[in-house]
Parts: sequence; C-alpha cells; structure tokens
Amino acid sequence: MENTQLSEALDQVLEAYKRYYTINRETPTAPFDAEAVFDMHGEQYFLIKSAKLTDIDSREYAYFKTTQELTQEDLDNWDKIAWESGMAKVQPSSSHRNTDVALVIIAEHMSPEMAKAVRKKKHYQSYALGLKGWSNYRVIAIGLSDGNIAYNRQGESLKKTLRNIKSFSLKGEKSK
Repeated sequence: MENTQLSEALDQVLEAYKRYYTINRETPTAPFDAEAVFDMHGEQYFLIKSAKLTDIDSREYAYFKTTQELTQEDLDNWDKIAWESGMAKVQPSSSHRNTDVALVIIAEHMSPEMAKAVRKKKHYQSYALGLKGWSNYRVIAIGLSDGNIAYNRQGESLKKTLRNIKSFSLKGEKSK
C-alpha cells in the first residue's frame, strides 16, 4: 500500500466493517492487507431454554486488498487464495448454517475489462446436500480514480456497505 488514498480508503472500509466483524490488520493471510471475521451463534428454544430446538452458526471471512491497478493475474490469484483460505476454516455440522467468503479489492484504477472479470468470479459449496450448510463467495472491486465498482452476483450486498462511505464517489454499477 504505497498510495495514501488507497490506505485511507481501506481505513474507511474497515471502519464500516468494525461494528460486526473482528478486524485483523496485524497478521492477515498473505497477500492481503487486512481480513475480518464475522461469527454468529444463535439458538432457538421451545418455551424454555432446556427445550432447545436448534443451534445456528453463521460465519463470514472477508479479505481486503489494495492495489494501484487491478490485473487479471492478481484477480485470479487473490480470488483463489481468498476462497481456499475461507474454505479451510469451514466446520460443517448439523448446526452449521453458512460460512461465506468475501473479497474486497480497492484499486487506484480498474479497467472495464477487469470489471467484467470481477463479475464472472463465483464459487459455491454445499455440505451434505445443504443439510450441514453452505458457502457463498462475494467479490467487489472499486476503482478509486474513475469511481467504477464491480461485483459478482453475491457481492451486490457488499455494495450497500461501500456506498455509505463518503469519500468514495462511485458510479458504474454494471453487475450483471
């Protein structure tokens, strides 16, 4: 992260995640600049706590990367590392609902071709035909210099989080 604009943008994105996620900037998975973990455990009862119906575990592992220019080689590499790193942490069980993986890329410049490549990234995994949960993959990339934003189908939900960051003047929302 050489550019102060990239560093400031990453700080603002992490600030948006801070409320619900545990942020790790000290020792993130290489080559990422930061990572965040969301971990939720819920239980449902029938009238009293001793009559427990279900346990529900939901997790998300988010990886953050800044770069001057997004290239196909970098995108493919970061996509693979993020997915594999997240999948290594999955613990399917009867209480496992989902473990999702997210990749957030903040680039100084992102070409239209790279925006198309981001939209094509997808991964999905179900465990025991969905009885032990599933994993979705979200990716979103932001080009700061031109305000372009690109995301895959699952990544549309990330757009809402990033839209609220004031210093981003995002425009292009060609996600589909």
